[in-house]
Amino acid sequence: MIHNVGGVDRVIRIVAGVALIGAAALGYIGAWGWIGVVPLATGLFRVCPAYLPFGASTCAARSSDAQP
Repeated sequence: MIHNVGGVDRVIRIVAGVALIGAAALGYIGAWGWIGVVPLATGLFRVCPAYLPFGASTCAARSSDAQP
């Protein structure tokens, strides 16, 4: 599977997802907070479907000289 979510982006998504889910579970915000499942999943799986049509990626660029 091709990953398109890099390190910093991944951490931000996971933290935001957990915060939204936690706030919804504790009643601080309404049921819309459960939308935090989306950034949490994209952070955990390292794939963002919204990036795919644009060919965007926040992963570090691989060097063509790197050995596998």
